[in-house]
Amino acid sequence: MATTDSQDHGQLKRVMGPKLLLLFIVGDILGTGVYALTGQVAAEVGGAAWLPFLVAFGVALLTALSYLELVTKYPRAAGAALYVHKAFGVHFLTFIVCFTVMCSGLTSAATASQAFAANLFAAMGIEAEKHWITLGALGFMTLVMLVNFRGATESVRANVVLTLIELSGLLMVILLGFYAMSDGQADFSRVVAFDTPEDKSVFLAVTSATALAFFAMVGFEDSVNMAEETHDPSRIFPKVMLTGLGITAVIYVLVSICAVALVPVGELAKSSTPLVLVVKRAAPDLPVEYIMPIISMFAVANSALINMMMASRLLYGMSRQGVLPSFLAHVHRKNQTPWTAILFTTALAFGLIILVSLTDSQAIRALGGTTALLLLGVFAFVNVAVLVLRRDKVKHKHFSINRIVPWLGAGACLFLVTPLTGRDVIQYQVAGWLLLLGVVMWFVTWLARRREAKMELDPSALE
Repeated sequence: MATTDSQDHGQLKRVMGPKLLLLFIVGDILGTGVYALTGQVAAEVGGAAWLPFLVAFGVALLTALSYLELVTKYPRAAGAALYVHKAFGVHFLTFIVCFTVMCSGLTSAATASQAFAANLFAAMGIEAEKHWITLGALGFMTLVMLVNFRGATESVRANVVLTLIELSGLLMVILLGFYAMSDGQADFSRVVAFDTPEDKSVFLAVTSATALAFFAMVGFEDSVNMAEETHDPSRIFPKVMLTGLGITAVIYVLVSICAVALVPVGELAKSSTPLVLVVKRAAPDLPVEYIMPIISMFAVANSALINMMMASRLLYGMSRQGVLPSFLAHVHRKNQTPWTAILFTTALAFGLIILVSLTDSQAIRALGGTTALLLLGVFAFVNVAVLVLRRDKVKHKHFSINRIVPWLGAGACLFLVTPLTGRDVIQYQVAGWLLLLGVVMWFVTWLARRREAKMELDPSALE
């Protein structure tokens, strides 16, 4: 998160117009989710894999509308923690929200590392066993840590390039899929067929798949951190964010239709690189089967790096403000990077990769589902914060929504958090252990500093 107190730290330069902001939002949403989880979503509902993505888009849209009211009302680069802090003023709750966002970055990066390893072996033409994919994921996470140590930063231009690479892979799936369909290779009867697990009703299967597909829709919330660097955010943000969400929803629906029409659901569900399988089936005589894994690697690598940088900086910022142990605030003298926070978050990511790989046969599904679970909890608070902050008036004009929208958004997010969706138990276990770790660290810090000034977290001043 960027510093936002304009009086003490200066204002950020406004460099983003509608086009760059749109690319930023689309690029942030696209990535690991659709590349890695299309097969898992299809395993829940059969050929109607497009439906969970559509429902997930609806839930994301409700929450995005709440974010739009808040970001145009408070155009600062602080996000959910700032909104919850303004609404409730409970510092421990602010900390939990901030720590949850940090944890979602870890689980998202761990998901990306598994997907990266799977695509790496696919690009090499090797059918790797599970333990090799785990080792590959750990190796990739080590590389991310080293890049993070060097002080890599995300620029708008780099985001544009990586977004275009991600888009090219998904457009390749759609175009080749349509070409194969026109050539009579598709079975359209699968696209509308519900083939749910024996122990689940259609409703439970759809909600379970939606809870998983929601991982592919997250990322739009990160764009609020660009508010201070956007020209006229109160006017630009609503149109651009809604357009970005709409574009990604259309892409996801088309990709899922192509996938199930060309590849039987059983094969998709077993594959750790489902879109590579779709491209192979659509164009078996073209060398694209080697290109697609490389594009997928670019997509998930960018996601992993950004999330690990975000996680380490949030941890560093919370430590500097005295709500987490002080050793996490150490900065490397030469590189000027938070090296202890980087080591700590990398160790947690290692633990997540190993733990989930040992306890669950579908590591990507478990870690991606945990990311969605954590963020859905945060989004529920954001939706409620909109209602609470209605009494806080500001002088400038801002985007405003009907009161029913945040109520529906909060209800939908809370429902997708509950076990009623059929979530795998491991997702609750991983999320619970991560949040328990945060509470323990906060409590240890409180014991060490209880005689000093009161522990308070200011989300608008996080580094």
